Amino acid sequence: MQVSRGQIESIAWGNWLILIVGGFFVTAAANCFNEIIEKDLDKLMSRTQDRPMPAGRMTTGQGLVSGLVMGMFGTWLLGKLNLETGLLSVFSILLYAFAYTPMKRKSPIAVFIGAIPGALPPLIGYLAALGDGKNFQPVDYQIAVILFLIQFVWQFPHFWAIAWVLDDDYKKAGFRLLPTTKRDRTSAFITLLSTLILIPVSLLPTFYGFGGYYVAIVSILIGVAFAYTAVKLFMERDLASARKVMFCSFIYLPVAQLALLFDFIIK
Repeated sequence: MQVSRGQIESIAWGNWLILIVGGFFVTAAANCFNEIIEKDLDKLMSRTQDRPMPAGRMTTGQGLVSGLVMGMFGTWLLGKLNLETGLLSVFSILLYAFAYTPMKRKSPIAVFIGAIPGALPPLIGYLAALGDGKNFQPVDYQIAVILFLIQFVWQFPHFWAIAWVLDDDYKKAGFRLLPTTKRDRTSAFITLLSTLILIPVSLLPTFYGFGGYYVAIVSILIGVAFAYTAVKLFMERDLASARKVMFCSFIYLPVAQLALLFDFIIK
């Protein structure tokens, strides 16, 4: 896409394809390195024991070669769009595989670290849409950072809900991912607080003028619904409530992003 100050002018389908393919390979590489590092831990958890390396269908050597090839190819593709997307893709792989992955067994701060590469895709996508980067302006970086912030904040209730549901399985590998490392009232409250913070953050596009009032209305509605599920988790502190937060998070992000996309299109 060719985007100018938050407005779509045309779609460059070749660049769009490069972005999709490059993003796929960069993501695959990060997950490949993650699986190499956690192969023995993945064997302990029901949700991961059938992955190729823990299950013995792929050796770590094969995984390493695959990860390196995919990482270099994906980075090269994204770098063809502009320098920023290439550098951010390398940063994303390194942070996810070599900071977030080992930190998962040490501290809940891993969720914060993992939220950074997890929130980079919309930032990378927006900068990629601007082409070769020769005419980047400060407003372009402002928009990209706001898109990053929305997904960054969203990841906390999203991932904490998953961690709540899978806490028993995660404990088998020694992962400490809930805010207090336990399914307790404080973890539920912090999850609720993160959904409340997401509401004003989701209004930043409208506040800064690149998202219309429709974006604000949609953001408030889905934000309140998301927060309501977190209130129920805080009150009940059970698996059923955590699953509702988790499934609501699955709905929240695509709805919020589609609202922004349609707003760009109809301007």
